[in-house]
Amino acid sequence: MALDTAGRPAPAARREGWRRPAWLEATGEWARERLRLLDSPLATHHVLLATTSLLVVIGLVMVLSSSSVESLQAKGTQFYYFKRQATFAVLGAVVLVVASRVRADRWHRLALPALLGAAALQALCFVPGIGIPSGGNRNWIALGPISGQPSEVAKIALVLTCALALARKRDRLHEPAQLLGALLPSVAATIGLVLLARDLGTAMVMMFMVAAMLWTAGVPVKFFALSAAVAAVVAAGLVLTSDNRMRRVQDWLSGGATSGVEIQGASWQPVQGKYALASGGWWGLGLGASREKWQWLPEAHNDYIFAIIGEELGLPGTLVVLVLFAVLALAALRLVRRSEDLFTKLAVTGFAAWLLGQACLNIGVVLGVLPVIGVPLPFISYGGTAVVATLLAIGILLSFARAEPGAPEALKARESVVARSLAVLPRRERRTR
Repeated sequence: MALDTAGRPAPAARREGWRRPAWLEATGEWARERLRLLDSPLATHHVLLATTSLLVVIGLVMVLSSSSVESLQAKGTQFYYFKRQATFAVLGAVVLVVASRVRADRWHRLALPALLGAAALQALCFVPGIGIPSGGNRNWIALGPISGQPSEVAKIALVLTCALALARKRDRLHEPAQLLGALLPSVAATIGLVLLARDLGTAMVMMFMVAAMLWTAGVPVKFFALSAAVAAVVAAGLVLTSDNRMRRVQDWLSGGATSGVEIQGASWQPVQGKYALASGGWWGLGLGASREKWQWLPEAHNDYIFAIIGEELGLPGTLVVLVLFAVLALAALRLVRRSEDLFTKLAVTGFAAWLLGQACLNIGVVLGVLPVIGVPLPFISYGGTAVVATLLAIGILLSFARAEPGAPEALKARESVVARSLAVLPRRERRTR
């Protein structure tokens, strides 16, 4: 063995004599195997499906926990809201599976029918007896026992029609007239009607979706400045013409109310949301042990469910939600980069901007970074229309992921393996008999 000047084994000899522990070898092999799986053409498909499933399961658990008190008091059972959410989650899962089996190129043809249907549903908000006022907005409809928010369907239609129009005029998007002509029909039929219904929060999410698609399409930056100015003027007008929104913005700018009278008013919800996060501490009070859900925090199972997650599950619980949304963003980015069709790239960008932008808005409101806007946390907040619409969006993304380069061949190979395995089973049963 080679020695150094001090008589100790030389570094090379020490490295030769040292062996890594078995657990470290196993961990390294597991990590290398996971990284190899990312090279699979179906990696995006599997990551999207797994991440969505985890978010929906977390949502069901937290809806049960956060709504149990209100449900027991209002409906006589603590499972009322949970059962409804679970029912819509199952319906959304069926919609996801059906949408994921639609060929990617067929979404081009479904864009215009989706826009017409979404515009018709949104127009029903203004029909007396069908449109339901809520919080100063007219963003709900009720057709017999069925009620919902047409704006969730409008988001799907907006993405598909904008992606189709921008893809068709890809070479002339630098011309203002061509760009306006591409966007005006879909934007007027969706965002325009949502703004007429005075639903500013949803309109902001939809504007962000359009902006993200324009960026991906390569629209010149100067158009973004003009669009941002118009959007700011519209948002300011809606805020100034609504006493409720003005109080929310003033409370946010003042950093929260200080007097008891103010806290009982517009400040009550954001203040109680911060109390929930603060009382949870680092590790949380435990699942089901929230104090704020006992009639203290309004919309505990809806817009402010993230506060209940922080109160009951602490920092680890909130970080898990944030990491899952980050993984969803990376999967969408991978899908955009690997897709060869511009329509697919734009549609994936629009859906990702919807889900991630709305998540950021919701979490920002709960943390007090933004004024109260009134948008739910995708996949997790209570709401039947919202969970079905978001799962439909994921189904469309899965449809695009199944068309990635190499994915169709991988799917056929996997299906042939499964078919051969199933064909062998009856023979084995006959032999054993």
